[in-house]
Amino acid sequence: MNLSKPQPVQLDLNNPVFQRQLLDLPKKDQGNILGTLSKLTKMNWDQIYMDRGLKWEVILSRTGPQRDRLYSFRIGEGFRGVAYRQGDWLRILSLHPDHDSAYR
Repeated sequence: MNLSKPQPVQLDLNNPVFQRQLLDLPKKDQGNILGTLSKLTKMNWDQIYMDRGLKWEVILSRTGPQRDRLYSFRIGEGFRGVAYRQGDWLRILSLHPDHDSAYR
């Protein structure tokens, strides 16, 4: 019987759109987002799906690279992130200052 603890999610923050958007933000907003990213590195996938604060939602109106299913989640005060899951990796694509723009 394998009772090993689920592994934490791996973050991919290498998308140039995400990096540009993050670096263009004021330091306060950057700090809020980095706090959420730090939280994510301590969570496994089941915890992410269940966390009410992240408000993890599927985006049905678009798809990601290789037609991956996209998700929106609260990434900081006043911001949503758009990402997709690829195995153990959460690959973050972009930041959105309002909920609706994450779905367009």
